Amino acid sequence: MKIGFYTSTFNDRPFEEVVEFAASAGFDAIEIDVRGHIKTPDKVQAAVALAREHNLFVSSIAYFGNQLDADRDKRGELRASTEEFAQAIGEAGVPIFIIFPGRNDEADEEANYDDFAEYANRLIAKTTASGLIFAIENWPGPKDNFIGTTPKGWQELFSRIPDRRFGLEFDPSHLIRIGVDLYTAMDAVKDRIAILHAKDTAIDADVQQSVGYHGKGWWQYKLPGHGLLDWPRFLRQARNNGFDGTLSIEHEDAAYGWPGKDLSQRKEGERLGLRYLRNVLDQI
Repeated sequence: MKIGFYTSTFNDRPFEEVVEFAASAGFDAIEIDVRGHIKTPDKVQAAVALAREHNLFVSSIAYFGNQLDADRDKRGELRASTEEFAQAIGEAGVPIFIIFPGRNDEADEEANYDDFAEYANRLIAKTTASGLIFAIENWPGPKDNFIGTTPKGWQELFSRIPDRRFGLEFDPSHLIRIGVDLYTAMDAVKDRIAILHAKDTAIDADVQQSVGYHGKGWWQYKLPGHGLLDWPRFLRQARNNGFDGTLSIEHEDAAYGWPGKDLSQRKEGERLGLRYLRNVLDQI
């Protein structure tokens, strides 16, 4: 497996600086955030070339946004931009494009799944030549209601989107905090996992007892090895399932400068994650 990181942790820094750090720190790969480091489709080729000049594999490009936005104009604008990015990403030879399904709060559950699946199937059809893989991250969203972020939601989507060029950026940290057994969940979708997000979650049982699931402050995202996840078990299971892709560290650990605080701490957090994951992979 390759180890990289998601560049959103450094969205306040020039992409050239981020790439130089990734290479000097010993990372194999990089996952580029559109909104932070590419901005427009015509910038894709240059960004990818720069990463490759530093011997970094561009594992994926991620484009945050609600593809089911209830506002028709916002939804249309995002989808048109997504299609342009998909074309540019495919032409650049990047294998995976990460998007977020989101949710239309004004539509029912069935309509949300039908709408997103219809759109995803069109994206797949339009990118046959490049073979680009589309993957959604299982982030529940700011209201904890995005579609396609639970085992049931995945099956709802996969039944509507049969092409294996549609899959998951599987992030175990989200499953920990919503109470889903991530090991069982991973086995059920092993053939649809395109990339793994390397992120952990810590839970403070005392705070949880005080405020309940709907309260705040009882869980925190952490770097790999600093939370509840059994990483040797998780990565051994992924390997046994045939996964040999990229582990992309998504650094959102407040103990190491996130979000957008001390730069040296953020970099140290990435280095810690890299060392920890390398050690686990060497031992399993």
